[in-house]
Amino acid sequence: MTNTIACIEKADVILITGSNTTENHPVLSAFVKRAVHFNNSRLIVVDPRRIKIAGFAHQYLRPNLGTDVAWINGLMHVIIRDNLYNHDFVDTRTVGFDELKQTVEKYTPSHVEKITGIAATQIEDAARMYAGARVGSILYCMGITQHVSGTDNVKSLANLAMLCGFLGVEGGGVNPLRGQNNVQGACDMGGLPDVYTGYQKVISPELRAKMETAWAVTGLPDQPGLKVTHMVPAAHDGKLKAMYVIGENPLVSDPDLNHAEKSFENLDFLVVQDIFMTETAQKADVVLPSCCFAEKDGTFSNTERRVQRVRKAVDPPGEARDDWRIIADISLRMGYNMGIASAEDIFEEIRKVTPSYAGISYSRIDKVGLHWPCPTDNHPGTPILHKEQFSSGKGVFHGIDWIPPAEQADDTYPLYLTTGRVLYHYHTGTMTMKSEGLNERVPECFVEISPQDADRFDLEEGVSVDIASRRGTITARIAISDKAVVGTIFIPFHFARAAANKLTNAELDPISGIPEFKVCAVSLSRAA
Repeated sequence: MTNTIACIEKADVILITGSNTTENHPVLSAFVKRAVHFNNSRLIVVDPRRIKIAGFAHQYLRPNLGTDVAWINGLMHVIIRDNLYNHDFVDTRTVGFDELKQTVEKYTPSHVEKITGIAATQIEDAARMYAGARVGSILYCMGITQHVSGTDNVKSLANLAMLCGFLGVEGGGVNPLRGQNNVQGACDMGGLPDVYTGYQKVISPELRAKMETAWAVTGLPDQPGLKVTHMVPAAHDGKLKAMYVIGENPLVSDPDLNHAEKSFENLDFLVVQDIFMTETAQKADVVLPSCCFAEKDGTFSNTERRVQRVRKAVDPPGEARDDWRIIADISLRMGYNMGIASAEDIFEEIRKVTPSYAGISYSRIDKVGLHWPCPTDNHPGTPILHKEQFSSGKGVFHGIDWIPPAEQADDTYPLYLTTGRVLYHYHTGTMTMKSEGLNERVPECFVEISPQDADRFDLEEGVSVDIASRRGTITARIAISDKAVVGTIFIPFHFARAAANKLTNAELDPISGIPEFKVCAVSLSRAA
C-alpha cells in the first residue's frame, strides 16, 4: 500500500475493484463503511459480482470478467477529454502523458461499454466522481492481479491515480490488500525469486557482493530463480527434482490441479514444513512440524508496510519448532552455520542488509509498529509513500491496451467461472476447517449462479451439479444468488473435496507469473 489503512477514512472518494472487502478483509472494510457512513466519502465499487460492499456504494459498476484495463482506460478517456486531470501533478511529477493520452483516446464510453458491459453513462459518472474528489483512494486485491493481464491491470490503476494527482497525499494512494497478516513481510524478506530483502535485485553485482560479505559466502547466483508457477511445470518435465514447501498447500491452491498433482508425483523428493497435515503434506517424503503464529517470536509486516512485533503466547505441541530453527539446523547439517540464536538476531541481520528496514529495531517497535522505509534509527517511518517524488524520480505513465482473457466461453463450455473466498474460511482451509463453528456456517463447496442461468440450465437450489472445464471436473451444490451475474458462476476455492482449481486455467501473466484464476470457461450439468 502506498498509504495507510487509516487514510481510507480521509478519502473523499474510495474506488474498490477486484476486492470482496467485507469477506476477505472484514476489519479493513469497517474503515470503508465508517468513511461512507460518518465522513460522507463517496464509494465506487467495480466487481463482476454484486458483493456485500456494493451495498454501500454510490456507484456500482459490473464489468465482464477480464476487462479491467478497458474500463480503467475508459475512466481516463473521460477525465482527459473533459480536462478533469491534475495538470500540475502530471506536468511536474510524471512522464509519458502523451503516450497515455494517445492510448486511451479510442476507449470512448460507448466503446468501453461494448467490451465491459458497463453502461457508457456509468463510465462517465464514475470518472467524474473520482476525478472530482479532493483526494481519492484505490483499493484492490486478487480480482485485479490474478489474470494474464494482472500486471497491466495494476499499472492501469497507477495511471489513474497519477492522472488525478492522488499519490503522495493523505487519503489517496494505490493500495493492494494483502491476503494474510505477513504476506507483505514475506515479500520484503526476499520471498521472491529475483530479489534479496527489501527488493534488492540478485542480478546487481554490487548487491550480490554486499550479501556475500554479510553472509561470509561466495558465488551467490547472478540470475533469478524460478517463480513457483514455473517450478510446477519444471517438476512435471523432470527438470526440477526436489521441492521444499513451507506454509503453503499447492495441491489445493494451484491452478489446473490435475496437472499439478502429476507434477508433484514426478518429484524425487518433497519436503513440507507446516502446522497441520495438509493435502500437500500427505504427499511429502518428509514432514517438518512447525510453530503457528501464537507459538513464536518475531515480526509481521502487514498490508500497510507496518512492521510489528509478534510474541510467543503458548508453547507449541509435540515436536513442532520455530521455522527459523528448522531452517538453521538444516543449514548447519549442510555445512553452513547461520550463527543465530533468536528471532531478534535474525531481525538485526535484516536491519544491516536492508536499507528500508535499517532504522527499525525491536526496542523501537516494542509497543507500536513502524512503516518502512525507515532508513535510520531516528527516522519516524514512512506511512505515506511518494510524498515528494517517486522512488525512480518521476512517475511513468504506461499506455496499455486491453487484451482479452486467455480462455473464452463457447458452445461446449458456455459459462465463465471466477473463484474466490468466503468470510468463514481462509485459503485452503488448513486452519479454518479445524473449527466446528466455521464448518457449520459453510460446510461444503457450492456453485453461486444467477437466477436466470439456473432457469436456463433447469437447476434448483441445492441440487448437485458437475462443473467441467478443459482441465477437469468437480461436483458441488447449486446456490442461486443475486450476487451472480448472468453467464458467470462463482466457486470458492477452499474445499479440497471439490477443488475449484481442478477447473482453473494455468495460463500465466507473462511478467508476474500469476495464473489466471479469475477467468475460465466451464459447463454445468446435473450430477448423476
